[in-house]
Amino acid sequence: MATPHISAEPGDFAPDVLMPGDPRRAQRIAETVLEDARLVSDVRGILGYTGTFDGRPVSVLASGMGIPSISIYATELFRFYGVERIIRIGTAGGMAPHLEVGDVVIANVAHTDSSIVGNKIPQIHFSAGATFSLTAAAADAAGVGHRKAAKPADDAPAAGRRRRRKNGSVYVGPVISSDIFYSDRPLTNELLVKHGTLAVEMEAAGLYAVAAQEGKEALAICTISDLLFRDESLSSAEREQLFDKAVALGLAAFANA
Repeated sequence: MATPHISAEPGDFAPDVLMPGDPRRAQRIAETVLEDARLVSDVRGILGYTGTFDGRPVSVLASGMGIPSISIYATELFRFYGVERIIRIGTAGGMAPHLEVGDVVIANVAHTDSSIVGNKIPQIHFSAGATFSLTAAAADAAGVGHRKAAKPADDAPAAGRRRRRKNGSVYVGPVISSDIFYSDRPLTNELLVKHGTLAVEMEAAGLYAVAAQEGKEALAICTISDLLFRDESLSSAEREQLFDKAVALGLAAFANA
């Protein structure tokens, strides 16, 4: 049966779902990555498709922006449609100074300033973490291994140089899921970076909290689209091109976790 936000029928969604924020990005994944993709939901313009990849059923559904939005869609997928695993495919702002635009962050932990997640359990600061098996599979697919997230990869530019890494490096580490897009809090950002935070985005903590609540699995893989410490960002064309790397890592994680 349909939910208030998803018009699909039972069985329309695969157990594995890729979840970008933008409906147009969901459509692009369906049309260029999945085979025999069919539209299964379009309520409020939030597009959902189901197809196959290497013979495995995979779905894609947009989440919209922010923790409230992704929490609604993730809950309905997990609770009413038999979905077992969701991987967010999104963008993030780079906070750690060794990051470059085009790099990819696999978020093993998501700090947050959101009361939705922070107050989930009374008197407890809830820790929003990704599923280990998905994290490990994505990291393995990227060839990250046991490289520490706080150190740049071998192909990172030398100090003071601003060379665009050709294919982007992949890091595993914490992100901050913020409810505030336009914020001015340099001290907070400085402390987050000091404590190992790599990037800022707006959904991962909500997804991880819902997965924990529903007994399911989740991960966020984010492409660095801009930098907090330098005026640099990806163009629209580069966002689409480099976005494919995160999709490939997500699909590899589904296949190998």
